[in-house]
Amino acid sequence: MAPGPPALLLLSLLSLPSLPPGATGCPATCRCYSATVECGALRLRVVPPGIPPGTQTLFLQDNSIARLEPGILAPLAALRHLYLHNNSLRALEPGAFGAQSRLLELALTGNRLRGLRVGAFSGLAQLRILYLAGNQLVQLLDFTFLHLPRLQELHLQENSIELLEDQALAGLSSLALLDLSRNQLGTISHETLQPLASLQVLRLTENPWRCDCALHWLGAWIKEGGQRLLSPRDKVMCAEPPRLAFRSLLDVSGGSLICIPPSVHVEPLEMTANLGEDLRVACQASGYPQPLVTWRKVAQPREGHPPAQAQPEGGARGPGGHGASDTGSGMLFLTNITLAHAGKYECEASNAGGAARVPFQLLVNLSRQQQLQLAPPPPPEPLHEAGSMAFRALGLATQTTVVAAIALLAFTALLLATLICRRRRRRKKAPGPPGEGALFVNDYSDGPCTFAQLEELRDERGHEMFVIDRSKPLFAEGPAESAEGAAPGLAQGLPLQPPAAYEIHC
Repeated sequence: MAPGPPALLLLSLLSLPSLPPGATGCPATCRCYSATVECGALRLRVVPPGIPPGTQTLFLQDNSIARLEPGILAPLAALRHLYLHNNSLRALEPGAFGAQSRLLELALTGNRLRGLRVGAFSGLAQLRILYLAGNQLVQLLDFTFLHLPRLQELHLQENSIELLEDQALAGLSSLALLDLSRNQLGTISHETLQPLASLQVLRLTENPWRCDCALHWLGAWIKEGGQRLLSPRDKVMCAEPPRLAFRSLLDVSGGSLICIPPSVHVEPLEMTANLGEDLRVACQASGYPQPLVTWRKVAQPREGHPPAQAQPEGGARGPGGHGASDTGSGMLFLTNITLAHAGKYECEASNAGGAARVPFQLLVNLSRQQQLQLAPPPPPEPLHEAGSMAFRALGLATQTTVVAAIALLAFTALLLATLICRRRRRRKKAPGPPGEGALFVNDYSDGPCTFAQLEELRDERGHEMFVIDRSKPLFAEGPAESAEGAAPGLAQGLPLQPPAAYEIHC
């Protein structure tokens, strides 16, 4: 099985009669042969339009295509062979090959792919050969190749793959050849290769294998029967630890494949931060192989609920977020600390030898002003129905206020009563104006009266009264001097009438 696109196929196609460039049904600058379209080495940046729908083989190698536009391959449902090697593809969108259900061979060698999304190869149910060599892949995620049940060859050599997750090769039950040579693999788990029930060729050479307890299974598996999958020159050579460097894994005894469980140190174990500050906490871990360090925030249990396990902090940090798990430097970064950051954290370090955890407590300090701003308002006094109002049902502060108000009202009433009594006593003792308290009686039964007819009397208590005496003249006679000084006409005429008559009432 050839590791690259079949060059002989291309040479044989060149001997067939071809249509001139730009002919009907053939893209400009491309060459078309029956059901084959050859557009290689034309400095194309996109897949050219106008490719005949019945095309079965499409050569697009050695161009500068950086992206497969959505739906650009949808009309090419009859494709059997697609060669896109030596381009500039950086990513494959999920469903990019959704219309190529008949595709048998896909060449993506020599591009700039950094990762493969789940679903990137969905729709390729008939694919037999997949070339991904010479890219920039660093890791393969779980279920990356789940939609390739009939894949027989998977070429992943000459990448920078450091990690294969346990389910990265799940679904490849028909895979016969797996090439992982010339990558950066230090270890591989038994679970990763377990789905490969039809595997016949396995290439693992030229990787920096770390010969520790995590690779103990691989040595035993090769000795028990896996040797048939490896060619005589395909040896798994140890790169570390230094004492085992340049030795074949098959030559190392199981007792020499050891791991040192991790130990974790966090100092201090409790810190107090002010609101709005940034915080950085270091978690130092040691062990062999180098432990993977992760920070987690322990969820606080609610009442009536069992305690929740520590949850890893999610990737990117947003404003006011709770931080993020850190698997490299062992540092916990918290920015713009809020009350939500307070609580218990755990630093966990794990490797093939085990795991270790250390708790860390974070307290958030509030100023007096911030406490007042964040304090909840006091609850209102409960309202009682008119028929159910009871003094005992009121709060202590309310009871005290009611008693004080009642006492104040009583004191005010007493003070007013005292002032009224004093004022009345003063009025009784003070002497009244002349004539006050005198009794004037006039029933008008015998005509009006004047002062001349009033006779002053005083009873035994000293009360004065005036009694009419009808025997006295209505007007008192003036003195002689007055008569003499009067005018002669007046003295000889009628008696002088008063200008007004006075009636005295009581």
